[in-house]
Amino acid sequence: MNLNIQYTDDQIEKIRREGFIYTCACPSQVSQQIAYLRELFDYQQKCVLVDGKSLLDPKTHEIIAEATRAAHEIMQQCLHDVLIHEKWDLETLDMPPNLRQQLEEIIKNATF
Repeated sequence: MNLNIQYTDDQIEKIRREGFIYTCACPSQVSQQIAYLRELFDYQQKCVLVDGKSLLDPKTHEIIAEATRAAHEIMQQCLHDVLIHEKWDLETLDMPPNLRQQLEEIIKNATF
């Protein structure tokens, strides 16, 4: 079983950084969850293996891996839908200038 990867790990990290730089954490949070799901999926593939065999019930790992795969698919689609809705550049994965400007104005006018 493999994960369907729509965005590479590097792309996920870029979206996360873009969002944090411009204080728009929502796409960043979705990106972070995708990264965590990938880690969980990878862990399930390798959990307690000795000579290529699981010491524990392999069905447990299959159940977790399948749920992780399904959640990963949902979160990737969510990220894609958010990026399209917010009009991110899907080639460069840069946050749209109007959103950057909007966030910069909020910060500039904030009173602390």
